[in-house]
Amino acid sequence: MFALCDCNSFYAKCEEIFQPAIRNTPVIVLSNNDGCIIARNAQAKALGVAMGAPYFQIRDFIAQEGINAFSSNYGLYADVSRRVMQTIQSQVPDIEVYSIDECWADLEGIPGSLEVFGAAIKAKVQRDVGMPIGIGISTTKTLAKLAQWASKTWPATHGVVDLTHKARQEKLLHIAPVGQVWGIGRKLAERLIALNIDTAWKLSQYDHKMLRKLFNVNVERTARELAGEVCLHMHQAPELKQEIMKSCMFGQRVFDLTLLREAAASYTTVAAEKMRKQQSLCQQISISVQTGMHEDPLKRYFNQIDLHLVNPTDDTRLLITAALAGLDKIYRKGYAYSKCSVRLTRLHQRGEFTSDLFAPPEPPGSARMGKVMDTINQRYGRQAIHSARLKTDPQWAMRRELLSPGYTTKWSDLPGCF
Repeated sequence: MFALCDCNSFYAKCEEIFQPAIRNTPVIVLSNNDGCIIARNAQAKALGVAMGAPYFQIRDFIAQEGINAFSSNYGLYADVSRRVMQTIQSQVPDIEVYSIDECWADLEGIPGSLEVFGAAIKAKVQRDVGMPIGIGISTTKTLAKLAQWASKTWPATHGVVDLTHKARQEKLLHIAPVGQVWGIGRKLAERLIALNIDTAWKLSQYDHKMLRKLFNVNVERTARELAGEVCLHMHQAPELKQEIMKSCMFGQRVFDLTLLREAAASYTTVAAEKMRKQQSLCQQISISVQTGMHEDPLKRYFNQIDLHLVNPTDDTRLLITAALAGLDKIYRKGYAYSKCSVRLTRLHQRGEFTSDLFAPPEPPGSARMGKVMDTINQRYGRQAIHSARLKTDPQWAMRRELLSPGYTTKWSDLPGCF
């Protein structure tokens, strides 16, 4: 018995929680460097603000309509997400975090009406965190996801849909377009519609083995789940990433090698942290730099270098050293750099590779260093301990001119009482 709990307009609602004056007004959140719109609340959608619209193109419209615009405050959003997940977890046997604003909840063994139980969770999250959520409940993850879509589509559900009964499942499956099914993207939906599979019901009833032949095992599994067969369980381990990349446009053009080295060290640190979460080791690191794509052709420059590591490692220090050595080789003076990228490839798990017999060994304690750094940073805050090359307020950091305070992540931004 699964429940999918999904926050409504999550980024926008995070801003509203701490600013009562903007509640019930249009709110939008912008992407990195205040580039385009990545989140809208219901009021902004009603005004016709399109997802992905470039901010500079509709700046006048935003001012004219009194729309509240914010830069992405990732630290705040992550902390609100943590509070939402903790609140839900306190009410159910188990949860599986699916994304920053969604989680699966295990409702196996919960007595009484699951719809009433879901409404109680929804009310608690609203009361304790201030975040509105929708909940879909059913006997498979895919059906629960579809139920959650129904909870957002029809206001009469009050944000909670119990889809555990067969009759209700079939009714919704007949109504739901195939493109609304979890895992069925736009292009895949077009291919299914070409086969006259235009609803979730038709997908569930189509020959499952034929779906595997025509598409892949994931589509077959989706159809089986829609038909009530459990194929996805709680905490099924996702496939390990084969490469990890950190890339971001600079907030302003960078000319100086020193600033590029700061950015490369920062991006390598983030990529190494992600790699350690899946307990992998890296044997190759790639670094690239580029100028703006709209620069004069004579002023454009792009270069990349791949660096092989003698020993696979997850030690941030060794990875930074390799990245900076590569950067020094591809840097060219006189260009206005707009972006730097770091990519970790040839990932291994410990014990899954044969070390070079003639290679020098890793420095003592290298295997434990990353784990110690991550533990300290988890306890005392991001970058509580870090490489000396990292700066707290770098000149190249992405532009966030409309950034709201870190209400729950910075002591200096704690809301005052006076």
